[in-house]
Amino acid sequence: MIQVSKKDPKEPLENLLRRFTRKVSQSGVLAEVKATQRFEKPMSKRDRRDKAIIRKERKAVKFKKIRLGQK
Repeated sequence: MIQVSKKDPKEPLENLLRRFTRKVSQSGVLAEVKATQRFEKPMSKRDRRDKAIIRKERKAVKFKKIRLGQK
């Protein structure tokens, strides 16, 4: 569970709320909850993983070419 406390007694509530929302988004809790809300077939999960791997490889090749000065 994510907890945020005041740094000093005079800290505004807006700052506290901003820090809390930032910690929640960085922890990935909301993304995990949204992913579990909808059922996804195991085959489509596998396809999504495979596509992500291909995207990552293509991106690496692209940046390698940019570093070498090619297009």
